[in-house]
Amino acid sequence: MKLLWTEQALSSLKAIKFYIEDKSSEPVARNFINKLIEKGEVLTKFPEMGRVVPEINSQNIRELIEGNYRIVYRIHKERIEILTVFEGHKLLEKKEILTFHEPISVIS
Repeated sequence: MKLLWTEQALSSLKAIKFYIEDKSSEPVARNFINKLIEKGEVLTKFPEMGRVVPEINSQNIRELIEGNYRIVYRIHKERIEILTVFEGHKLLEKKEILTFHEPISVIS
């Protein structure tokens, strides 16, 4: 199964990296971003390992939790799309899912 990241997800990773760099250091930020990416890569083998996003309640929209962040993804027949990554205390609205564009990037 192929793993793809949307523009929104990549933008979120950059924002998280800058935030952690500002609060801590570049190596700490890089390490955490790598953890998020690795967590996403596990989905290629176990796509249903994440829980269904409670706000959406759709079997193909799921999430993984890493630290204080939610990694939201969509399962398709032959690919996984990481839709967004955001702070866990925030809620995801259905209208946000509808605004995600096609995946643009593979991270290896």
